[in-house]
Amino acid sequence: MLQEQQGLAIKPAEAAIVTIILMGLVGYMIIGLEVVPQIAILSGIALLLAYGTVKKVSFKELETAMADGAKTGIAAVMIFFFIGMLISSWMAGGTIPTFIYLATDLVSGKFYYAIVFVVTSIIGMSIGSSLTTAATLGVAFVGASTALGISPAITAGAVVSGAFFGDKMSPLSDTTNLAASVAGADLFDHIKNMTWTTIPAFILSFIVYMVISPANTNESISQMALIKTELLELNLVHWYALIPFFVLAILAAKKVPAIATLSAGTISALVISFFINDSFTGKAMMALLYSGYKSGSAIEEVDSMLSRGGIESMMFSISVILLALSMGGLLFKLGIIPALLSLVQKFLARVSMLISATAGMAIAVNFMLGEQYLSILLPGNAFKGHFKKAGLEPKHLSRVLEDAGTVVNPLVPWSVCGVFIASVLGVPVTDYFLFAFFCLFSPLITVFFGFTGISLPKQAKLQTSK
Repeated sequence: MLQEQQGLAIKPAEAAIVTIILMGLVGYMIIGLEVVPQIAILSGIALLLAYGTVKKVSFKELETAMADGAKTGIAAVMIFFFIGMLISSWMAGGTIPTFIYLATDLVSGKFYYAIVFVVTSIIGMSIGSSLTTAATLGVAFVGASTALGISPAITAGAVVSGAFFGDKMSPLSDTTNLAASVAGADLFDHIKNMTWTTIPAFILSFIVYMVISPANTNESISQMALIKTELLELNLVHWYALIPFFVLAILAAKKVPAIATLSAGTISALVISFFINDSFTGKAMMALLYSGYKSGSAIEEVDSMLSRGGIESMMFSISVILLALSMGGLLFKLGIIPALLSLVQKFLARVSMLISATAGMAIAVNFMLGEQYLSILLPGNAFKGHFKKAGLEPKHLSRVLEDAGTVVNPLVPWSVCGVFIASVLGVPVTDYFLFAFFCLFSPLITVFFGFTGISLPKQAKLQTSK
């Protein structure tokens, strides 16, 4: 794994300077200049290669480090391929169009964003996958927002918030299990302890979504009616079109491996597509899985909503992910990540600082490496002993890792989750960032609890006041 690589021994101050320059360069290019993430990350890689040359590290070693970094993303890449096929098959089989049709009924009145947040939270918790929730119901809700003529960016923020609330609190989630495992906590103790910070973040987010929701959507009813009528005329709205979703949810609940679950959801949708489309052939099915679903509607908004999915649509996301992870490999090889970890560990005199440092490192890893799992693994391994020494239980460490690691990843434009969600929803991370309230509130609340001692053991609370 990346953290096991033998890197250079450099001073923490030097590592901090290189990191600031690197993050400044990548961030400015993506956010300021609005260049595609691939070019920004390649610029960062070029900077690190130059730094490695100055430090007399051979290019062969640097190339190996980049390859090792990219290898950590192979599992995610394979899942992305299958999610791409899932989306296109769910379009052709009517699953997502049916959800869009139902969503426009659900949210045709007040509290649009709040309803989106709650529904995606429930579904996310049920299936334990934030990315699957975003790629299915998320697409439907963003499509419905287009039909209603309201903000896709805020809708995407509500989808991301709900999906990651569900992912964080579900015993089926891989990140939830990983955080508990790394910290050495019981899974259900971990989930129960997370309610201290997660429920306040949920309530605050729900209130904000209620407040900013449009007072009514009556002005868009006529346009929405046209779109619903078009979906019916395309023969894409059927009760049985929801069967693939229930297949996916049941298999996820039974903890069937992700690729098998996604495959079952795809196959069941393809079977349905043959029934609802007489002209659908085996050749068309193969093209659908690779190139995605192409809508032939007479309404531009419908085409925009439905023309999605396919393996091809995932290529952009995959290229960003592999480049970002390659950059992460260089950061380890050049000793930058280990040096930063050692720097942070020097400022742990109080529990409040320990929790803040753990949360800060989880956030930093997300921005530096763009990898959700490493944002849990690295701080978890680095601070586990410190939490024990401070009188804190493993469940307190695992909670911080989820509050500042799991839910922050979708807020990073070059991260695995950020790139994927922006691709499937059609909304850039920089557009939905400020509206993903749950993901923004969670790390703030966990740091606040660290300073106040709320939900912490008494001996740890005493240390917060020293």
